[in-house]
Amino acid sequence: MSKQKSNTERLYDVIKKSLITEKSVAATENAQYTFEVRKDATKVEIAQAVELAFPGRKVKKVRTVYMPSHEKRLGYKFGRTNSGKKAIVTIEGEPIEFMGA
Repeated sequence: MSKQKSNTERLYDVIKKSLITEKSVAATENAQYTFEVRKDATKVEIAQAVELAFPGRKVKKVRTVYMPSHEKRLGYKFGRTNSGKKAIVTIEGEPIEFMGA
């Protein structure tokens, strides 16, 4: 007998981590935050997951970008990075604080 995850449990798995780069930190001034998300997550699920993870904020807009894998070299060995998906989320309400920033 297989158990299916409830919708709330799935939403907790949608956001993997927040992406902190120079560009994403500069975008926080416009209330835009960047997250790494599951590859099969939809924009609606991402919006619901952000509102669940950060109560008191309302998602205004979600933009998604597919990040393909690419070759990477480490010394004389070659490998590939993992492919993934990231979401740029615009919120209304209080700003989100990351690690005391």
